[in-house]
Amino acid sequence: MPIDTPAWVRDAIFYQIFPDRFASSDRVIKPGPLEPWDAPPTHHGFKGGDLCGVFEHLDHIQDLGVNALYFNPVFQSASNHRYHTYDYFAVDPLLGGNQALRDLIDACHDRGMRVVLDGVFNHASRGFWPFHHVLETGRASPYRDWFFFHAEDLDAGRPIRAYPLENTPLDLASVSHEQMAGLASLARLGYRAWWDLPALPKLNTGNPHMREYLLSAAEYWIRFGADGWRLDVAEEVPDEFWRVFRERVRAVNPEAYLVAEIWHEKPEDLQGDMYDALMNYPLAAAILSFTAAGRIDRRVTAQHFTINAQVRDDDAPAFAARLDRALTVYDPDVTAVQLNLLDSHDTPRFLSMASGDVASLRLATLIQMTLPGAPSIYYGDEIGMTGELDPNNRAAFPWHDPGRWDRGLMAYVAGAARLRAALGVLRHGGTRIAAAEGRTIGFVRTDESSGALIVVNAGDEAVTLEVHVGELDGRTLVAQRWPGGPAGPVEDRITVGEGRVTVALPPRDGAVFVTE
Repeated sequence: MPIDTPAWVRDAIFYQIFPDRFASSDRVIKPGPLEPWDAPPTHHGFKGGDLCGVFEHLDHIQDLGVNALYFNPVFQSASNHRYHTYDYFAVDPLLGGNQALRDLIDACHDRGMRVVLDGVFNHASRGFWPFHHVLETGRASPYRDWFFFHAEDLDAGRPIRAYPLENTPLDLASVSHEQMAGLASLARLGYRAWWDLPALPKLNTGNPHMREYLLSAAEYWIRFGADGWRLDVAEEVPDEFWRVFRERVRAVNPEAYLVAEIWHEKPEDLQGDMYDALMNYPLAAAILSFTAAGRIDRRVTAQHFTINAQVRDDDAPAFAARLDRALTVYDPDVTAVQLNLLDSHDTPRFLSMASGDVASLRLATLIQMTLPGAPSIYYGDEIGMTGELDPNNRAAFPWHDPGRWDRGLMAYVAGAARLRAALGVLRHGGTRIAAAEGRTIGFVRTDESSGALIVVNAGDEAVTLEVHVGELDGRTLVAQRWPGGPAGPVEDRITVGEGRVTVALPPRDGAVFVTE
């Protein structure tokens, strides 16, 4: 099957928003008391962020060079993260309801920005109306096969234990295979629950009526104006469902972006019949391992078993090997639309993993913004927000305390993003790793008419690096500068002679050169 990925994603720079924590608007009336905005976040507390608040801060987002938004779930739910859906056809009233999403999508489209929603099609919540129907009526409910109930218990009229007195919290540092499969919950609760969490009954997508309900919801929001779906825990839903999902969604919008939450390489799933791309966690771990080597806080990374397994202290040759793998393991049309994040709502924030070292985040951003794939900025990273694993990585954006903003970092992030937007070669060009010595790496991006050389020194000493760039022989390279940007090399212009160029770099710095 031919690979058909959305063309617009190659030019996209995403901003990921956790709706309850980004911005609150007076236009959305809150029904009762909320957790104080600036107080440390809690697992169950609501801050009152909403979609109207996002609408009111679109200037900030767009000023970063962003042209696409990815939202964590927005549909009705009794959790602040809204991965516990109870109505797939309604935006949560705490976020402003359907009209707020309508206004936000229209405003984004008017600005040339795209909107991708988060789809949770593996599990729902105890409040999901079909599940509640079974809780109330037991074996008589026509919705019993929409889930995975313990058939013997249900037929015998034994109670479903959806609200057990003892509820073991999930420990992301060490999750067992049995927990992942949700098998223990079948005996303990009377139904399969995602990772054995009682609040998350697993959906039976093999049931035709359940499947049609979910597919109809997916189509509905694409018709509503969403530009794609981020697919939660995609590996835990049968491939057959995703193949039909793609057909149905693409029939509504042939350019809809389908990006799956899968934490490891999986090229067999990116063959043009299911997803367009994955959340590129392996690349994120590789970038952190290189830019923050010697500064990685292992206590923080150990809070998530997958992250901890992928992060290490890498020198430039080790990073080059991991980068080469990331650039070649998929079809080029897939690599061009991978979601290249540095962190997310499911990981500690980058700065916390890097022991608060801002230089590491700057170098990581420079690499992220100059590689193939769609960069994604997690809300607040641009101003230096920190936070360990949930709930601390989901703190409220400090709009009312600008003294906490790292303005220099924000200028750096915006400058790197705008550079990417201005240079087609950084979005569409081929990529070759041209040098990797000690703690310094150089790679080249080229297209039919132009070229760019990116050099990053992650070490603590100034270096001089010779880079072989035969494809740019005889061309003059101009160093790119921006407010808050890298100090970079002394030279503003260098000429490639005999297929090579020598670049001098300060410690913990990088440079981007572009052909005249």
